[in-house]
Amino acid sequence: MILSRYILKNHVTPFVFSNITLIFIFLLQFMMKFADRLVGKGLGIWVIIKLITFNLAWMVVLVVPMATLVATLMAFGNMSQNNEITILKSSGVSLHKMMIAPIFASIILAYLLFLFNNDVLPDANHQAKILMEEISRQKPTLSLQPGVFSQDVSNYAILARGIDKETNELKDLVIYDYTNPSKVDVVTAEKGRIYFSKDQSKLIMDLWNGEIHESDQVQTNLYRKLEFRKHRIIMNGDQFTFQQAAPGTPRGDRELSTGAMLTIIDSLNMIRNSALKNLSIQANKFLLVGNVPSAFIRAPAPGNQSKNIVYLNALEKIRTAQNIVTANFREWQSIQDELNSYWVEVHKKYALPVACIVFILIGAPLGVMVHKGGFGVAASISLFFFVVYWAFLIGGEKLADRNIITPFWGMWSANILLSIIGFILTTKTIQETVNINFAALKKFIPKQWRVFQEVHEEN
Repeated sequence: MILSRYILKNHVTPFVFSNITLIFIFLLQFMMKFADRLVGKGLGIWVIIKLITFNLAWMVVLVVPMATLVATLMAFGNMSQNNEITILKSSGVSLHKMMIAPIFASIILAYLLFLFNNDVLPDANHQAKILMEEISRQKPTLSLQPGVFSQDVSNYAILARGIDKETNELKDLVIYDYTNPSKVDVVTAEKGRIYFSKDQSKLIMDLWNGEIHESDQVQTNLYRKLEFRKHRIIMNGDQFTFQQAAPGTPRGDRELSTGAMLTIIDSLNMIRNSALKNLSIQANKFLLVGNVPSAFIRAPAPGNQSKNIVYLNALEKIRTAQNIVTANFREWQSIQDELNSYWVEVHKKYALPVACIVFILIGAPLGVMVHKGGFGVAASISLFFFVVYWAFLIGGEKLADRNIITPFWGMWSANILLSIIGFILTTKTIQETVNINFAALKKFIPKQWRVFQEVHEEN
């Protein structure tokens, strides 16, 4: 028990540090990718926080298995570097016994990650999608520059020759109103003020001391001029304000729990079986209709009108039956593709948490082999396995969606492969037949860096 607590204690700090570091990297990548969609939209800080919080969910699902591998490499690497593994082995404690506590902890972690993946992630993905769609539809914030016409507001062109940024007062205004296609209104004013209504849906402009010039596009001889001391123009301002859509929008496969997807899969199976039955019936009809006597298939004689009609009718029936069979086959194929996409997500909800256990099987023997417990070494080794894992996972998802392989193999092939590698590494480590030495890589490191490292290690 004391040994188990000690080994788990060595995992805690690297695990927390790895999670924070990896989430920061994912978050930085997310902000760089979506910065162009967020900048200039006039979004409040609360909206940005909500967007980041919702997207943190999928980051956690990806980061936790990765952090498990890094933490295991660092924990066992430090123990090996400090000769603690050697001492434990000489005391009769095998590597298998040292791995028991981390494996039990990884099973608990995998279960908690599954609950998060199944209950929290779908809702977070759904809310993030809705939020991102609303942000994408939102136009940039209205901006007025002195002496420049602004056409940010639809059907209006606004010119203000003077703008007081402290009082938001506009001076020497010229406004072209195109809301009525049959006429053009030109409004001029000495000063004005622009602001949003309380519900943020309207853009209101109060004007003082000005004129309204109305001209008709159809009857060009008509013209009217109105003078005013105070005038108000109400414009549509929905495109400048953020309003999140109401709940109830359709959910995709990544926005549903396992139970909800299995219910949909049952319904799709019934529809697929019905489509397959219709396909079989139509295919049999096509075979019957296509069995035309050879006398009708030969080119009809020019003078035999009745034979021509029979030939054309048979040919038309064959074409119709072929089109019906093709349509039924495409319907069945579409349902099968949709089924595959749901099964992929169901298997993924289990495969990703199980990766926590798989990475323990790899990290423990590798940590003993490298005799190094630094974050740099652990991150470097982990990167290789991350690339292999995600290549299998993403490639498997694509192949399963295209019905080339089954969703099970698409999602579980990475775990199965890495588990086999983990068992092999564990066996080799117990037999002490493999030792990883980075000395050969020193020749690729610049000389001044090597001198600095040697001095640092001596100190």
